[in-house]
Amino acid sequence: MVLTTPHDVLAASLSPVVTTLRDVAVRHGETAVRGLAPTLVVDDPTGWIPASDLVDGDGLTRFLSTAEQRWKAQPHVAAALAWKCYSYWLALPALIGYAGARRVPLPALDDVLVTYSEHQPFLKLALRRPFVAMLATDPLAGTARPGVLVRADDKALLDELKRALVSDHLDALMAGIRGRVHLGKRTLWGSLASGVAHALYRAADSVPGPILPTIDTVLGALGIDDLVDITTDPATGGLHIARRTCCLAFTLPEPKVCRGCCIR
Repeated sequence: MVLTTPHDVLAASLSPVVTTLRDVAVRHGETAVRGLAPTLVVDDPTGWIPASDLVDGDGLTRFLSTAEQRWKAQPHVAAALAWKCYSYWLALPALIGYAGARRVPLPALDDVLVTYSEHQPFLKLALRRPFVAMLATDPLAGTARPGVLVRADDKALLDELKRALVSDHLDALMAGIRGRVHLGKRTLWGSLASGVAHALYRAADSVPGPILPTIDTVLGALGIDDLVDITTDPATGGLHIARRTCCLAFTLPEPKVCRGCCIR
């Protein structure tokens, strides 16, 4: 196959990621991927909001106000739940790409598009021309192509994931949120840790190899491995993911205590 345009390269780079996401949907239902655009990448940004508009100013004000309406919650609780939802869907394509094919679509602020609503589901994310990091051994890595970042090994690949997801994206959103409401960093990073573990565990049957080592590796690479405890149920062989922080959903008008919550 000859790839002649950047669009062709992007489609080829993301093909295994989209395929794995569809397999997750088949196994677990469409709700497992409902926070992502069906095609993952959108070419027309009409109706979408650049993620860079949400990290401060009026864009962040509207985002957090909509979260308050969605959950009928106090401002700090709504912000915590908006972060939990946002960080989960933001990380999911990169996690699936790493675990499934060692191809990581990088969620840079300028390459992520968002829509959100005061109704369920709260938000949906899409990518627009993201860079895709892959290993030097990948078939697409042999020739320099626009939008492709070639890295030597898994560690370098995960370094790119941390840079794009945390340093260049979620750090900015966290700073904006914490400038508006009183929320600890540990509470917010705990939601990311829980989301990473649950997302990869849900994809266990859709990606190669045992999933627990992958979860441990990714959490360690992101520097959030101390915020969840993951144990194996000897009876079922399944994983139990227990948070060491709380997302504050128990304070909602209709309280919710998540499975694995630290307040149980």
